[in-house]
Formats: sequence, C-alpha cells, structure tokens
Amino acid sequence: MPPRGGHMSRGFLTEEEKKNRPKITKDLLKRIFSYLKPYWKQLLLVLLCITISSVCSIFPSILTGKILDEGLIGRSLRALVFYILLSLGMTLGANLIGVAESYLNTWVAQHISYDMRNQMFQHLQKMSQRFFTSTNQGDVITRMTSDISGVENVVTSTFTSILSNLLTLTVAVIAMFQKNWLLALIGMVIVPLFTIPTRLAGKARWKLAGEAQACNDKINGILNETLSVSGQLLVKLFGREQDEYQRYREANGQMIRLNIKERMAGRWFFVVLSTLTSIGPMLLYLVGGLLIMRYNSDLSVGDITVLVALLGRMYGPVNNLLNMQAEWIRAMAMFTRIFEYFDMPVEIDDPVHPVTPAQHLGEVSFEHVSFAYTKDRPILKDVSFKLKSGDSVAIVGPSGSGKSTIVNLVPRLWDVQEGRVLFDGVDVREQKLSELRKQIGVVTQETYLFNGTIRDNLLYARPDATEKQMIEACRKANIWEFITRQPDGLDTMVGNRGLKLSGGEKQRISIARVLLKDPALLIFDEATSALDSISENLIQEAINPLIESRTSILIAHRLSTILAADEILVVRDGEIVERGQHQELVQAGGTYQELYETQFKIETKAE
Repeated sequence: MPPRGGHMSRGFLTEEEKKNRPKITKDLLKRIFSYLKPYWKQLLLVLLCITISSVCSIFPSILTGKILDEGLIGRSLRALVFYILLSLGMTLGANLIGVAESYLNTWVAQHISYDMRNQMFQHLQKMSQRFFTSTNQGDVITRMTSDISGVENVVTSTFTSILSNLLTLTVAVIAMFQKNWLLALIGMVIVPLFTIPTRLAGKARWKLAGEAQACNDKINGILNETLSVSGQLLVKLFGREQDEYQRYREANGQMIRLNIKERMAGRWFFVVLSTLTSIGPMLLYLVGGLLIMRYNSDLSVGDITVLVALLGRMYGPVNNLLNMQAEWIRAMAMFTRIFEYFDMPVEIDDPVHPVTPAQHLGEVSFEHVSFAYTKDRPILKDVSFKLKSGDSVAIVGPSGSGKSTIVNLVPRLWDVQEGRVLFDGVDVREQKLSELRKQIGVVTQETYLFNGTIRDNLLYARPDATEKQMIEACRKANIWEFITRQPDGLDTMVGNRGLKLSGGEKQRISIARVLLKDPALLIFDEATSALDSISENLIQEAINPLIESRTSILIAHRLSTILAADEILVVRDGEIVERGQHQELVQAGGTYQELYETQFKIETKAE
C-alpha cells in the first residue's frame, strides 16, 4: 500500500516493470547463488538465527495460555512469575539472536556487493572506447552504485524476509494445530480473507499515487520552465504571466484532488481492515466457547487466548509474503541489469599468446588499414605509412577526416577492421596491452587532470619517479617556472579536472606527465589548438625539442610544428591523399595548399 504523502509503495509493480519483467530461469538463479556460495557458512548461521528467532518470538504467545490457565485462573503466583519471566526471556533471546542475525546478514550482503563492485569495475576497465562513447555515463554509474547497492537490500531484506515470514507462519500454524485442529483450520481459512482488502486498497492507492507522482512531475516541469532565469525572461517578453499562472493553478488543483483521494482511500482501508481483523478473534472465541460449553471440549480459556494470539501473528507474514512477489521480481530485474554489463564482451583484450618486440624503438607501420566506428560510415580507407625510429610525422587535414582515429589505433583504443597496425615490427593486436601502452605517450587536446596536487598528477604516469626526474620533466615541458612561483610548488592543488589552472598550464603539466612516463613513441593530438597564443608558444617551445629527440606523431594545426616534422601526411575523407615536405606539398596545388592558404598562411603573416 502506498504510504501517505504520495510516494509509491514498492508492493506493486508499475506498468513499465510488468512490461520489462525479467525471465527467471534456472541459469539466472544459479548465477545469483554463485555470489552467495563463498559465504555459505555465514548464511547457514543466518538461517539458524532466523529459525531460532522465529521460534522464540512465537513462544510468548504460546505462554500466554499458561499465564492465564496456571497463573491467573489456577491462582499460582509461582507459575505466574515463572511463565512471565520465561516469556520475557524468550522475547529478549529472540531480540538478541535477531541482532546477531542482522549483523551476519549485513556482513554477507556487504561482502557480496564488495565482490560485485570489484568485478564490475575490473570488467569496465577492460571495455573498449566504443563502450564509453556509446553508453550513457549516468547509466554506468547507476549500475556501479544503485543497482549493486540494491543487492545488499535483496540479501538483508528480500531473501531473509521470505525465510523469516515462512518460518514464523509455519511455527504459528503448527502451534495452532497442536492446540486445536478445528480452530486452526478456521484460522487458516480466515487469514487469507484479511489480505483481500489490503491488496484492493493497496492497488487503489498505488494507482492514485502514480497519478499524483505524474502530476507532481508536471508541476516541477512548469516551475523549472517558468521560474528559471531564461524562462522568466521569455514569459515577461511575451506577456504570458497570467497564462502560466493559470497552467500552474490547474496542475496544482489536480494534485490536491489526487492527494485527498489517496488519503481517503487509505482511511477507508483502515476502517475495513480493523473491522475484519476483529472478526477473526471473535470467531475463534465464539467457536471455542461453543466447544467448551456445548461439547465439553478440553480446551481452556488460555488455549483459546493462545490461538487468538497466534492468529494475530499470522497476519503480518501472510501479507508480507503476498507483497513479496513484487520485491522478488524487482530483485531479479536488478540482477539481470547487472549481469547485462558483466556479459558485455571485451572487444579489446590481451592475446592468448602475446608477442613482445625485440626492442622498443617506437616504430609505427600502417598496412592497408581500414576502420569504421559503424558499418555504414567508413572513417579510414586503405591507409598505409611507416614511421621510423627517431623520425616524426605530421598528420594534417580538414576536421573529421580521420586524423585522431589514426593515432587512436596505435595504442589499441580501437581495433582495425582491415589491414594491420605494427608497433616495433609486431601487430599491436598480438602484443600485451599494458606493455604496448607503456611505450606510447599521448598528449590530447582535452587535457584531463585528477583532483589532487601537481605531484599526484605527475606520479600517475610513473609512481616511482624521483623529485629530480619530475623537475626535469617539468623543465622540458616548460612548466617548471610556473610551479616554482606557486607557494606549494609541486604540492599545489589543481582542483577538479584541473580547473584551478589555465588551459596552457594544464597542457604543459600533461606534457610533463607523458615525458615522465618516458615512452618510445610520443603522440600529440592537436595539443595546442584550444589555447591562446602565449600558452601556445610556451607549449610549442616544449614540443619542438621533443620532436627532434623522439619518435613522434603530430596532429597539428600550427605551421611551425608541421615544418619540424620529417614527413607530412595529408588526410582527407579517411584517405592519405598527399605526403611529403612542406614546400613540395604547397607547390602540388592540392589539399595541403588549400589548408596552407586558409590557415597556415595567416599564421605566417601574423608572425
């Protein structure tokens, strides 16, 4: 039943949940229980605690008969005190065992979610760029947090609640039949009838609560649209204040009417339920009285009281078990969502038998490479070139021509569909990923720094780097002078994503980080395109010496960078259409000359 306030109870399924109800198979259940298997000893203890606690919690109801018959009616103070103390002891014992069961339950649930989070994180780390570029980041975070956190609730609440309610119900039924089979049968017939108004009222309130929630969403939408800075400006400029007020008033009135209906549905439910729950005990008293007075049954007043108390103890478990269906389906749906991620294939993984190059020189060869992110849109077509150790190549071309795709194929962020990419003479798909990427340093246009100090970000590339090595890398990246001006030096906080630094400062720290890694191949993917001219010059001064001393690939829009390269590759529509030195390409009158006239020549004049 939805509680007051419009928030929907979880006792019923929404239409969407009914539509997307998971298929519960033997394999699914087997997979779920595989996570419970390592903790089977603790789960056995949980089961034992639930059993003992359920039995102990029923005993006070059974002892009520002894208190009445032997203590009060029998006028035995000793029996009265003994059974009262025994009842209190049983209650205390049940509560203490309940605490132990709760601890064990929570411990198991936390460890299962710990295992699942670790497994999920490890799996996600192996996923290709395709996964992260095509999957909503919020969805990934939800699977990692909310869905796996829900596993804890399944273990601590759903599974244990089913067991606890079943055991309590079983013990109560057995105890009732031991007292009197006829009254026990009457009780068993009556109990399900009490659940009918609960279900009917619950469904009514669930429907009303759903409508109220939809109405509330509508109201929030109106408020967000009309009370925001931009929204208010639009309302005022078009003179729609009265229209918006009327729209809000109508939605607000609808919300009030739904809230009143929902609360009154609950009140009528309680009237019906309280009336029906009083019928059960009265019926047992009536039949029990008839058995004693008319048929000389050996039933006592205490026995009838016990049966009434046990009947009351049956209401809760029966209702809970009937409502458990929705929780069970949600639990299965949650596990299904988690397993969907676990079952996503790892597109780019280590080969079974990795091959290690004889030596790391940073040489790169593209042999008839074709690539597409989607089948209907080819990005690279039959791309071939070779970069020798110590040389540098500049890749230029219009936006969207495939320049960044080329460099992303070298560290296997993506895999080619046709042809092959060789690094130091070995196909990148035959090399161990960690070893391959260790030899490649990439400086991208969008620099990412972690929320920590400059030192933390530098050490991310090489955790064992010395202070001297960090300083040397910063000097080469043209950032050391800036660092020395900061009160905390290398321990200066950069802020979330490096927001406390300028774009040029972040980019130079990024270059220093790559230099500290000391890779065989350096890749600069438009490292200066989003910077002002001063920052750009500082970075260019850092890049030029590196190009001369290391094997490098440069995606550049700055003429001085291109001129420093040993060869220029001109890419257009995914193909290398021209290659050579600056002067010969300008004279060729092709794509490069076009780029030179529209971009590089302006730069030359400015200089």
